[in-house]
Amino acid sequence: MSAHTTIFPRQPVPGLSVPTVGGGTWTLSDQTPENFTMIVFYRGYHCPICSRYLGDLDRRIDKFADLGVTTIAITNDGQERAEKAKAEWEIKNLPMGYGFSLDEAKKWGLFISTSKGKTSSGIEETPLFIEPGLFFVRPDNTLYWSSIQTMPFARPSFAEVQASVAKVLEMDYPARGQVLDHRAEAAE
Repeated sequence: MSAHTTIFPRQPVPGLSVPTVGGGTWTLSDQTPENFTMIVFYRGYHCPICSRYLGDLDRRIDKFADLGVTTIAITNDGQERAEKAKAEWEIKNLPMGYGFSLDEAKKWGLFISTSKGKTSSGIEETPLFIEPGLFFVRPDNTLYWSSIQTMPFARPSFAEVQASVAKVLEMDYPARGQVLDHRAEAAE
């Protein structure tokens, strides 16, 4: 069993490079956002909740860009399923990466699930797939904010996330949750 990693705020995130639907490769270290890169890890083509969730993000992508946020959605699905998701979910603006390995998912602290067969939408789940994660990465490739889930339900609302980004930028709010060793911090 491989170890499950926790990435702490203010610490470097793992490297990340994935092929994208439509061609090309997206690499985190190549991104040059004014404020953040938002990475949305999603379960895959089989997930009807992902369809609605990414559809909402797709409609808000320009508002995030206005806040200095570049965005990508990434799955461990292969190319064919990722292409189907983008087309059938009518994702027009949101870049979508695919082929994200489960070993890399563990480095990001993501949870992995096994298939339970067909979903409510009638699509077969892949044998293993990632559960959702939302990450805001600073231009220096350190973590600012993350939300990692074990279930597909009750994900952070992009309307609330957008409002929160505006507020943290206004307040110059520091990344929280950064304490690596609470005993050492308490002794100081």
